[in-house]
Amino acid sequence: MKTLSAKFLVLLLFIFLFGCGSSRNVTRTATDTTVDLSGRWNDTDSRLTAEKMIEGLLNSAWIDDFVSANKRKPVIIVGRIKNNTSEHIQTKIFSKDIERELINSGEVKFVASAEERGEVRQERAEQQDYASLESAKKLANETGADFMLKGFISTQNDYFDGEAVKFYQVDLELINLETNEKVWIDTKKIKKLVDQDEYSL
Repeated sequence: MKTLSAKFLVLLLFIFLFGCGSSRNVTRTATDTTVDLSGRWNDTDSRLTAEKMIEGLLNSAWIDDFVSANKRKPVIIVGRIKNNTSEHIQTKIFSKDIERELINSGEVKFVASAEERGEVRQERAEQQDYASLESAKKLANETGADFMLKGFISTQNDYFDGEAVKFYQVDLELINLETNEKVWIDTKKIKKLVDQDEYSL
């Protein structure tokens, strides 16, 4: 009788452990598909904002003025994109989306960020000792940037009775590194309505 009871308890334990677990279904989707689960800033917001704002940047008068005066393409570096929201936003993803749009446009030249330059400079310094004289890259021969693109992401939320409005504003500005003149400024706004019981901002 004790053996039967023990087997019954083991069976109940097995059912509890393996029968009550939640199921999960994962479906692969295209990376350019819009998937908005929480209403918060996501990869689609980053990509579309970068595309729209860089299009405006490259169609502005500053670039024609620079090419006319200097007879060459301007050199740009992306500075800090500051997250002024309460959310955890990977601003590096947004920065890379911006870099991709700038480089692929063919309208400007682009130089590495401060973080990237440190690694490249270390490699170049090591080449002076370990690479052949013919293949070692010269020191102090970097291309200096003419302009820095920087900005910030801000948000303002409103919530009432299970509905929330998520409002994002992205501000970017292009600064002449020699004169500190701001030659271009633009703003992109995103508004989302989220309808969900017990929504948490």
